[in-house]
Amino acid sequence: MRKIIAGINMTLDGFCDHTAVIPDDEIHQHYGDMLRNAGVALYGRTTYQLMEYWKGVVENPTGNKQTDDFAVAMDRIPKIVFSHTLTNVDWETARVAEKDLEEEVQSLRKQPGKDILVGSRSLIIALINLGLIDEFQVMVHPVIAGGGLSLFENINDRTALKLVNTKTFGFGAVTLYYELAKK
Repeated sequence: MRKIIAGINMTLDGFCDHTAVIPDDEIHQHYGDMLRNAGVALYGRTTYQLMEYWKGVVENPTGNKQTDDFAVAMDRIPKIVFSHTLTNVDWETARVAEKDLEEEVQSLRKQPGKDILVGSRSLIIALINLGLIDEFQVMVHPVIAGGGLSLFENINDRTALKLVNTKTFGFGAVTLYYELAKK
C-alpha cells in the first residue's frame, strides 16, 4: 500500500508560509527529488495556486539548473486539488478531486505506484485528524515569521511521532523525518 507523506516548510516559530522562506538551489534540489520520488501530489486550492507559478518557469526557464529541474518535476507530477471553490484547473497534470479527501486518499492508497505527497497545510491537518499520514517531512527554516498559520492547529487527538532521520542544509534549514510512533 502506498504511503502518505506530508512534506512542508515551516518557520522556526512554527508557521507555514511559503513566502516567509527563500529557497536556494539545495532546497529546490531536495523538493525536486521528493516530487520525482512520489506518484502524485495533493494540494489545497491556495497552495495549488502558488505552485502554478512553476508552469511559467517550465515555459520560460530561468537558466538555473536546480530551479528549472524543480519546475519540470512540479510540472510532471500528477496533482489533485481539493477545493470548495475551484471547479476546474488548466494545468495538464492536475485535476480537481472528485471525491472527499478521505475517499480520494483511501482510493489512491490502494492503487499501485509511488507514494502520495501532501504539500498543503490544510490537507495535512485534515489527514492527521483522519489518521492517514504515514510520514512527516517538516523542513524547519532559520526564519522567525512572527505570525501566520500554525502547522499543527486544530488537531483532534494527540499524535506521537518517532524521529527517524534528519537532513541539514547549508543555509541552516533542517528537515525532520517522522513516522507515527508505535502504540
